[in-house]
Amino acid sequence: MENTGNLTMEQQDRERRLRWFRQARFGMFIHWGLYSQLGRHEWVMNRERIPAAEYEKLADSWKPRPHAAREWAKLAKEVGMRYMVMTTKHHEGFCLFDSQLTDYNAVKRGPGRDLVAEYVEAARSEGLRVGFYYSMMDWRHPDGVQCKRDEAARRRFVDYIHGQVRELCTNYGKLDIMWYDVSWPLDVDEWESAKMNAMVRQLQPDIIINDRSQLPEDFGTPEQHITPAKDGRAWEACMTFNESWGYTPIDAKFKTAWDVVSMLRQVAAGGGNLLLNIGPSPEGDAPPICVEELQKVGAWLQRYGPAIYEATDPMEQEWQITGAFTRKGDRVYFHCNRWPGSELAIGGLRNRVLSAHLFNGPAVRFTQQSDRLVLTGLPTEAPDPLATVIELQVEGEPRHVLGTGYRLLDEDT
Repeated sequence: MENTGNLTMEQQDRERRLRWFRQARFGMFIHWGLYSQLGRHEWVMNRERIPAAEYEKLADSWKPRPHAAREWAKLAKEVGMRYMVMTTKHHEGFCLFDSQLTDYNAVKRGPGRDLVAEYVEAARSEGLRVGFYYSMMDWRHPDGVQCKRDEAARRRFVDYIHGQVRELCTNYGKLDIMWYDVSWPLDVDEWESAKMNAMVRQLQPDIIINDRSQLPEDFGTPEQHITPAKDGRAWEACMTFNESWGYTPIDAKFKTAWDVVSMLRQVAAGGGNLLLNIGPSPEGDAPPICVEELQKVGAWLQRYGPAIYEATDPMEQEWQITGAFTRKGDRVYFHCNRWPGSELAIGGLRNRVLSAHLFNGPAVRFTQQSDRLVLTGLPTEAPDPLATVIELQVEGEPRHVLGTGYRLLDEDT
């Protein structure tokens, strides 16, 4: 049971709204837009200095197949993800939703329909939580840069951004996440971020908001690195499958299922979430390699899920080449992702081990001398090549401390 006795009413409400998020652990990020047609990164308009008039032609040539989002949502559910976040408008300024504030949107241009509505329907049909990504920066809007130098332009642009956020929070039913991005070029007061987020919460009382409107709000978003938040703050590492967010087939440096399982262990150990991105093709197909690797991750989670979803208690630990820990109470889970063979030694565990088992499997023989634990009689080959989880029950608060020097600890240390 949660102890909320020392929290303010505001903090208690935040924890209420965050409860599902803290338990979710794994989500799917979708970057989809006009840039998908070019296949050279979602920043292609900026990086290649494509003139706005030339780039805008992509709005009419984009013809994605209907309801592609249903396949994304089914995949997300199948592989153990519990929520989705999709780009409603990226920096290019094209809206995937039916905005009344601009004709530069999916309903009035090439797609001819509301792609955000399709996404919401798909996610809900699979029982997944729904998040909206929205870029505050806008390369196409005439006031998108001028707003920093001219007050009339700032007023127009801020009203436009707030108005679109209002549309998103009004027209699609219950939302779970508002995921802002890039608040260039204004500061927090010029954006009137506090006013905007108060509006969001008035329209969506249960929503959680990320930290990219220049206010900390409900959760942090480390990007392309896994860095746990301090002081118990909720957080989510957003990571790409290759090194691009949008569809970029020339970027072939894709992560493997082994990489994804390793990231899941890291976020779980830090009490956070992994939001893993897929950049669908212009038609709406997820890259086949993403599907293939995610299905392997899903099979692994079917076997070892509790060691990720539930084992999020903090634990002091250091690195080892053979793996690392997650923890729930006095149960410590060693995720061995580089299998050494029939014997596994773990140094630095400062607790007496009471029992050892392969996760949901047989007992494992072990000896323990000081801070050296040796597990013996293990299979020669790894039971699971992505990571084999070994469950240890320990005495006391689990601690794993090695340092860079070496000395054998006394038995009573």
